[in-house]
Amino acid sequence: MPPHPAVASRALAFIGRHATKFMAAGVLVGFAAPPLAALAKPLLAPALVIPLALALVRLDWSAMAGFRRRPGLVAVLVLFVLGASPIVVWALTTAALALGFPAKLREALILMAASSPIVSSIAIALFVGLDAALAAVVVVVSTALVPLTLPPLALALLNLELAISLPAFMLRLAALVGGAFLLAGVVRRVVPKATLASWRDPIDGLAVLNLFVFALAIMDGVAAFSFERPRYALLAVAMAFLFNLLLQGLGWLAFRTLGAVTALTAALMAGNCNMGIVLVALSGHVEGEVTAFFALAQVPMYTLPVLLEPLYRWARARAVEEA
Repeated sequence: MPPHPAVASRALAFIGRHATKFMAAGVLVGFAAPPLAALAKPLLAPALVIPLALALVRLDWSAMAGFRRRPGLVAVLVLFVLGASPIVVWALTTAALALGFPAKLREALILMAASSPIVSSIAIALFVGLDAALAAVVVVVSTALVPLTLPPLALALLNLELAISLPAFMLRLAALVGGAFLLAGVVRRVVPKATLASWRDPIDGLAVLNLFVFALAIMDGVAAFSFERPRYALLAVAMAFLFNLLLQGLGWLAFRTLGAVTALTAALMAGNCNMGIVLVALSGHVEGEVTAFFALAQVPMYTLPVLLEPLYRWARARAVEEA
């Protein structure tokens, strides 16, 4: 017998109010329960698109349109996440090669930094009270541009040619982002604004459930790899945390004069990169160490939001004081 709608709504609302904790649980369950990860793997693509669509349903689109009056901020942020970040990571990891740093891990880190922010950074910004409208604009613009920036950067920094044509790459990205916008647009047209406002917590809960499924799906096969190569897996997780926090710190420093909320939104996008796009671009022509890193790097992306919640509360309080 299916649960009563009111019970399901309350359950989703509870999940939405504790979004960061459920996100952190997803990646841990995916690692600890390989059969669940294998079962969720076919849901990888929809679980990536649906949280973006739900975040767009929740967002004030007029606030996104308002950034047309601030194109300089969007341009600088996009340049930072797509251009400056991979160059910084390339410089640091190239220097580390002389100390025995694994070449494939270096390759994975540079490709990670060269990608656009994760599309779920919009949902995460909503959950933790950052500037979700700014995140949405930057995510959409950078995701649209990454087919033009990632291939030349991979070639210049790694002498690596991506195994996918530019039109095919752009078509896949258009389907991902355009499909989410289309779905959100239909929902916003059909459902009254007041109703959507009253559904805020259940919508967030549904987005978190999809992120949970995505975390499960991307961890398929990672546990087996980690037991086979434990030293590499531990180093990969450590480097994922280190470079996520490093890029977040650089994002904070670069935009700190614009206020705490804007700076932390920039940091969130700088540190959390869309490795799913890179996997699509490489079309399976990538070493196992690189693929394993892309999965293991989900650990900091799913756990840092809950660990950094006190910082986000401080930023919101600071924004209220400055208003």
